[in-house]
Amino acid sequence: MRIRPRRALAATLTGLALLLSTTACVPDRDDIPSDYITFFGGEPQNPLLTTNTNEVQGGEVLRAMYTGLVGYSPDGEPYNAVAEDIEPNDDSSSFHVTLKDGWTFTNGEPVTSASFIDAWNFGATSANAQLGADFFSAIEGYDDVAGEDATATEMSGLTEINDREFTVDLSAPDASFPTQLGYYAFSPLPQVAFDDVDAFGQHPIGNGPYMFDGDDAWQHNVSIQLKANPDYAGDDKAQNPGIAFKHYADVATAYADLQSGDLDHMRENVGPRALPSYRVDFPDSNDDAPYAAIQNFTIPENLPGFQTDEEGRLRRAAISMAIDRDLIIDKLFFGGRQVAEDFGAPTLEGGIADVPGKEVLTFQPDKARELWEKANEINPYSGESFQIAYNADGGHQQWVEGVTNSIRQVLGIKASGKAYPTFQAQRDAIVNRTVGSAFRSGWNADYPSISSFLVSNYRTGGGSNDGDYSNPEFDDLLAQASSSPDSAAAQAYYDGAQAVLMEDLPQIPLWYYAATTAWNPDLHNVETNWQGMPVYTAITKDGE
Repeated sequence: MRIRPRRALAATLTGLALLLSTTACVPDRDDIPSDYITFFGGEPQNPLLTTNTNEVQGGEVLRAMYTGLVGYSPDGEPYNAVAEDIEPNDDSSSFHVTLKDGWTFTNGEPVTSASFIDAWNFGATSANAQLGADFFSAIEGYDDVAGEDATATEMSGLTEINDREFTVDLSAPDASFPTQLGYYAFSPLPQVAFDDVDAFGQHPIGNGPYMFDGDDAWQHNVSIQLKANPDYAGDDKAQNPGIAFKHYADVATAYADLQSGDLDHMRENVGPRALPSYRVDFPDSNDDAPYAAIQNFTIPENLPGFQTDEEGRLRRAAISMAIDRDLIIDKLFFGGRQVAEDFGAPTLEGGIADVPGKEVLTFQPDKARELWEKANEINPYSGESFQIAYNADGGHQQWVEGVTNSIRQVLGIKASGKAYPTFQAQRDAIVNRTVGSAFRSGWNADYPSISSFLVSNYRTGGGSNDGDYSNPEFDDLLAQASSSPDSAAAQAYYDGAQAVLMEDLPQIPLWYYAATTAWNPDLHNVETNWQGMPVYTAITKDGE
């Protein structure tokens, strides 16, 4: 009884792995200089504001254009960037920040204490409706600017001393706070940004190693073109004249362009069609390094039959146990992924947590059917089909079909993928809460800590908690972790918080990512960083 559905699934997945999908063309842009290095990309969801971007397409542009108080080395070690010093008080409830001298924005404005304070206040204030507002929730006075009835626009925990010094008071001690400050939501903004925020988002001005290359640098749905910032004050200066993110509607088309020389780098993923051959196609210019990212799918709290009561917990566990992750990784990713055992990533400090209850992430078809029937005894399942929404331009169709096929065969219910044409369209449906199904929700760490996965995705009101999960016990464990004196002391609380997630399963972890990528062999000094992305500033190209 066990072997038959597994064989059927294997046959289906093998067919999917060999499927040649229809490719879509990327619009031409012939004004990208030949010495610029081009990367696979897509249209950002929103205008490019540091506090209103929580997705990878816009995020990678902002990482290239802004430098915060803290930076991260390619292997994820934090270091002071714009900050000369970030000095905590005795219990890490307050930090005294001193800025280095000589930093400017690309319009000539100096980077000052106000550049950070004004940007953070803007991002936190609920009237501005920024997706990254939750990142500022640890700062004293956040509730005064972010509450439903908030009228304040400045957090009391931010105090300017002079142009190069300011203090940050937190509502509770948090020794890890400085580590978070390398995430681009904490970047400074020039004063001109607040004159017309909408216009600024179309043509942002930063202080990072790259800057917009002219008034038409962003041609929507075509590309974003950045040139090296000649006045950049950081140590990681661009070693190339510029970079461009070319926007593709299909990852297979991007890979074809890579083969023909019309694209230089596939960034984090060559796509499912190229997985069998990319090492052969690019024998001396490929990588498959693991990085701090995980592939999940979210089951929203309002999805009928899946609320996190007894019925919902049974169904979520049944769905998870009905997925043969090992088989999908073998057939579709050719072994290039690792089955998830927690909600984080193995490259983080401490590796994979040994979380109680993690057996729910293993393939147990008999147990899955048993739990599904128990849920039906509480309330018969009324859904016509269990669907997982995904963006068709990201190479996700095959694995979504593999996952839903596994669910369908084990549980005997209808299950299928639900395609959105673009990443932007899917994100809009998710953010607007109109998706009406489970949905793909992979996560790249914003800063090198397990808290980046847990806080953003699962804490009540978290900036990327798109399934609207809420559990007071989980929130309390996160608060205790934040108040711990160091990462070692915090780990027990994070493990406890993950144990709560294993019971509730607001998202279904599938596998950890690896940067299965390739690049033009004319590129040099190519390195994949801890977030699975190229170190843009280090790359050079023959002929420059």
